[in-house]
Amino acid sequence: METLKTINRWIVQNIGAISSESFQDWFTYNPERPLLFNSALFLGLFLIFYSIYIATKKLHYFRITYVVLFSLFFYYKCSGFFFGLILFSSVVDYVISNLIYEEKSAFYRKFYLIVSLVVNLGLLGYFKYTNFFIENFNWAFDRNFKLENIILPVGISFYTFQTLSYTIDIYRKDLKPAKTFIDFLFFVSFFPQLVAGPIVRASDFIPQIYQKLKLTKEEFNNALFLIIGGLLKKAVISDYISINFVDRVFDAPNSYSAFENLMASYGYAIQIYCDFSGYSDIAIGLALLMGFWLPPNFRTPYQSASITEFWKRWHISLSSWLRDYLYIALGGNRNGNFRTYVNLFLTMLLGGLWHGANWKFVFWGILHGLALAFERFFGQFIKLPKNYFVRITQIMLTFHFVAFCWLFFRAKDFSTAFQVVNNIGKLTLDFNQWQTIMMGYKNVFILILIGFVWHFLPNKVIAGMRNLFNATPLPLKAVLFGLIFWIIYATASAGPQPFIYFQF
Repeated sequence: METLKTINRWIVQNIGAISSESFQDWFTYNPERPLLFNSALFLGLFLIFYSIYIATKKLHYFRITYVVLFSLFFYYKCSGFFFGLILFSSVVDYVISNLIYEEKSAFYRKFYLIVSLVVNLGLLGYFKYTNFFIENFNWAFDRNFKLENIILPVGISFYTFQTLSYTIDIYRKDLKPAKTFIDFLFFVSFFPQLVAGPIVRASDFIPQIYQKLKLTKEEFNNALFLIIGGLLKKAVISDYISINFVDRVFDAPNSYSAFENLMASYGYAIQIYCDFSGYSDIAIGLALLMGFWLPPNFRTPYQSASITEFWKRWHISLSSWLRDYLYIALGGNRNGNFRTYVNLFLTMLLGGLWHGANWKFVFWGILHGLALAFERFFGQFIKLPKNYFVRITQIMLTFHFVAFCWLFFRAKDFSTAFQVVNNIGKLTLDFNQWQTIMMGYKNVFILILIGFVWHFLPNKVIAGMRNLFNATPLPLKAVLFGLIFWIIYATASAGPQPFIYFQF
């Protein structure tokens, strides 16, 4: 009974008591409260959507259209009338891709591809980089052009890359076009991964549209396991340490001790992992509930023993996209070692710029690009022994390099990032001070520790937990969901927090 009261209080706190005004708010866009996976409103809307979805599983074309309409509604609730931008991009890419597929002339095929690139990258460039270029033009030429009042559509970087990969794959003759425009729009707008990935390849996803909807008991349990884990990562670990510690330190690093700056750096490393991998887990779980497989986006990246390995484990859908459509297009490793190093550097530089229109993101990409080139160069001459001690040492060095780079990713500007670096450089062994700080932020440090322990758990342990969950009777699963609601409610310092990658 107490659990039900807690759930009710959480619902009222997050979406308000049910009234005609609040009911109307459920279906209109509110820029102050965009629709989030970790909100009670999404839970309610998804349950309604899913009950109809399952009931119409034998009505293929109705189900496809129904999902497209709900996905567009979901995006409207996230980003307002920018859902029209998705429709425009989808129409353009669908038409151009069909022209490319049917065209025999190599010249016109390339011409149509260029048109698609110009339209898609042009829209992305306008919304994301216009003010960035104006600011830098004003600085370089001492001008004073006024910045534009441009709102960045949520997830534009994700669905732009997704539609581009579709067109490029058809141009390369690696893919046939979708059978209908609705099928293509389904692929582009599929709501679980629409606003923050994973970036899905058409060759992996579109064939699933035509398959008969089926969901095994094991898939259902795995979906719930992913969703529960994703909610705990995001709404408990990431949000709590962000609001109660990390944000405070990065807002004013000089107001905090060297130890607090160091712990905030570690805290952000686990915060961004739990935030983004939590979103990916929820997205993959929701898609699985609907009978669709999405590729994994994270594989315990902080267990990497090199930066090369890190990018095979972190944001896998983006790193593989950059490899297949940018690095290879630049020449990959086909033109000698020096050109390979340059291509690695340029790929990561542009990957940094993809994350945001700010030089700190470019610098973050440059650091990773230099590290990749460095590893590839010295890897030719240095062959380290393969043993446990060497592996642990490599993991520690890689993690701290990644955590150092995150400082520039998180800080609001270079000055703040270097303040954090400078403060950490003043660290001294003062166990009494450290103990006092840890006791003052006891809950925060406990959650940081839980986040890292969870991340470094062996795969066998995670598999055992999944098997135990799968074997749990349905009534106990319901109790577990109630417990999750209670934990989220108990740890929430504010309403549902947006996912970090929504800004990209």
